[in-house]
Amino acid sequence: MSETVKKSKGNKASKQDVAVPALGPVGMLRWAWTQLTSMRTALLLLLLLAVAAVPGSLFPQRPANPSVVTQYLTDHPDYGPWLDKLQLFDVYSSYWFSAIYLLLFVSLIGCIIPRVRVHYKAMRSAPPRTPRRISRLPQYGTLVIPAGQGETASSALADAADVLKKRRYRVEQRDTEGERPNLGAEVGYFREIGNLIFHTSLVGVLVSVAIGGLFGYSGQRTLVEGETFVNTLVGYDQFSPGTNFQSAWLSPYSVQLDKFDVRYDRESVKQFGQPIDFTANVTTKDSPDAAPKKQVLKVNDPLELGGTGLYLVGNGYAPVITVRDGKGNIALQGPVPSIPTDGVYTSTLVVKVPDAKPDQLGFVGFFLPAAQTNADGVAFSIDPDPLKPQINLNSYYGDLGLDKGAPQNVYTLDVKSLKQLNGRDLPTKGIVLDAGQTYKLPDGKGSISFDGLKRYIAIDVRHNPGQVPALIFALVAVGGLIISLYTARRRAWIRTGTAEDGRVMIEYGLLARGEDHGLARETERIRKALQDRWNLSGGTDGPPSADNGKNSAAPQHGTASNGKESS
Repeated sequence: MSETVKKSKGNKASKQDVAVPALGPVGMLRWAWTQLTSMRTALLLLLLLAVAAVPGSLFPQRPANPSVVTQYLTDHPDYGPWLDKLQLFDVYSSYWFSAIYLLLFVSLIGCIIPRVRVHYKAMRSAPPRTPRRISRLPQYGTLVIPAGQGETASSALADAADVLKKRRYRVEQRDTEGERPNLGAEVGYFREIGNLIFHTSLVGVLVSVAIGGLFGYSGQRTLVEGETFVNTLVGYDQFSPGTNFQSAWLSPYSVQLDKFDVRYDRESVKQFGQPIDFTANVTTKDSPDAAPKKQVLKVNDPLELGGTGLYLVGNGYAPVITVRDGKGNIALQGPVPSIPTDGVYTSTLVVKVPDAKPDQLGFVGFFLPAAQTNADGVAFSIDPDPLKPQINLNSYYGDLGLDKGAPQNVYTLDVKSLKQLNGRDLPTKGIVLDAGQTYKLPDGKGSISFDGLKRYIAIDVRHNPGQVPALIFALVAVGGLIISLYTARRRAWIRTGTAEDGRVMIEYGLLARGEDHGLARETERIRKALQDRWNLSGGTDGPPSADNGKNSAAPQHGTASNGKESS
């Protein structure tokens, strides 16, 4: 007993004395690389990338809306600067988002390269050796060729190999001159090829998206009838460049809006007044010295100019307004775009006049294409066509805040620090102007005129060099995924032998690489093809015995059996 206790204590002591060798720097790097290039890590990084993109939807992004970010920081001085330090206003160019993106890129490449190497070796290697006991396979069966057909074990094996080759199996015959010739066959290599295509295409999509983010750009421009847009930085109302964008890459084309036509439904009852077609007739020039070309821009039918796509994304009315200041000088003159708010183009209208003297002027209200007034004196529009255009405005004077250098939204007017001149609730009432009318402002502040009406369009200009490659890679990825899902990896083995009475005994078995619900159907098809090859009947019997099919227990002439056997 004491000796046993001493031995157990000695064993514990010896186990405690064993020192685990340190990995060292090289070992740690190998371990880190193995973890990074595992499929589990790739899936985790893909999920992490999706989660990391969420703040880009929750917080305003500086490349798209710098003025909104500035206003957010002003409205939230307590935690806004901390969010800015964490780059939550520049999510897609932040260091942490880029790190996840690059790690995912490396992880996918590290997953693909070893798998390509392994699959290449598998395609060049011979099918697996024939199992000693085929009867243990999930799908197993036997056939017997009568002696009178003149078949031998070798010729039967050659026939079986021909049948499998017609079913696209890669076949290798073995021991063809021996007593028990056999073959191994395998099919479904395209399953792994489909997987590799899918993952490689996914890398291609990531690269294409990165190229678009680095070298692409997008911008928006409101274009009134008669105006010309030139593809320069100052020509955009809003511009979002890629990380590595250079202004020299802008192609110097120009687009002039000649006329914008909208066709409305005037026949049906339920859809009366709904827009049917939007057509922008434009004149384009590929360069300053190029000849002008008449073209048409429609919704879902963009123009391609200078490697960019021009998309029609909005439209509205732009009343032509003239504002004179208190000294009688013209402080503003031209079309002012309004923002539609409903299907009959009731539109908000903001007019800012920073050049007015002695006080800056501001107007806010709405535009009505077909004005009507109800019993309460409230004006509204009854149709989207300009049947009776009218503007209704409140006026203000004071410092508009434009001289401070802070960006402002041109379609909103902050009236907190302004003094009101006109309004519905004031004795001066609101300003109501039909086309061609002029209103003099109170206190000699000037006047405002509604001179005419034009239409405008909003265009979106996009240049994304990675867009077409991303689409191609995405389609290829879908194709690879379909191939991998609908291709089964299967192995088949056939062994033949000759009985003493001249009959040829055949046993076959199939095994799937992974889950395969169609393996039983494939076994039946192979069995049927073999029976047709040797003109055998479809009877059933037991498998050949273990002594090479030479005993009398073998199946009778022209019989066959199929099923899972135990041994």
